[in-house]
Amino acid sequence: MGSYPSPPQPEILPPASDYAPPPARRKRSTFAAAPATHLLLVINCAVFVAMVARGISFWMPTTDQLMGWGANNAGNVLLGGEWVRIVTAMFVHVGILHLATNMWCLWNLGLLAEPLMGSFGLFALYILTGAAGNLLSTLFNWYKFHDVGVFPAGAGASGAVFGIAGALIVLLKSKQLPVPPDEVRRLRKSVIYFAAINLVIGLSINFGSGFTGVAVDNSAHIGGFLCGLLFAAPMVPRIGSPRGDFQFKLRLSVALVVLLLVLFGFYLAQLPPRG
Repeated sequence: MGSYPSPPQPEILPPASDYAPPPARRKRSTFAAAPATHLLLVINCAVFVAMVARGISFWMPTTDQLMGWGANNAGNVLLGGEWVRIVTAMFVHVGILHLATNMWCLWNLGLLAEPLMGSFGLFALYILTGAAGNLLSTLFNWYKFHDVGVFPAGAGASGAVFGIAGALIVLLKSKQLPVPPDEVRRLRKSVIYFAAINLVIGLSINFGSGFTGVAVDNSAHIGGFLCGLLFAAPMVPRIGSPRGDFQFKLRLSVALVVLLLVLFGFYLAQLPPRG
């Protein structure tokens, strides 16, 4: 789905207890502070390694190769009932450069987001915003291409990456964060610039469309970003919030987004002509 300018590269925010005057202790590793981020990186990279090991092109897979590994396609989803592609597509990438740029963005944004929403929250955010992006992409491509009956393939983690950026924009607005306000404003501004610049780039180019039929999926980017904003709207950041308050609002956010995605899915299922 295209390459991106680098996202903000934040220091990992420690949990709230780290801000109380603590006894001397060892600094946490990045893995310990953000295990869900690293798990998502491993899953994406493992899928790509498996693809290459099975003969898929390292640089520029064909559309057929991507479809064989779970890329999204409006025809397969809405006419073939292959709804699993809404999820699998967010772990499939169009060559090593596509993987590398997406993973670089995911790593930087994930390290910033995971301390704010916990490991479960970050993993849920990735899956739900990635699914939202792929659902919106399915809707867009259905209306654009159903008359000719040939639909483009969509693949990559960028819808979820934009979702994480959207959630960060909301969560970094919180006044409960025990972090210097100037630092929080700097990080939030960097995330906003990252999202805006990459949305503009995505609207301006079609990456690789002349070779594989896979273009920059702007509808997936927009869908993921909007879902990220929605996901974070009811939440408070984990850092600086009472545990019970954070857990309740996280569950509320997940339930709300799941409900809306299910309803959106039912709407999409009614689009193809019956009989």
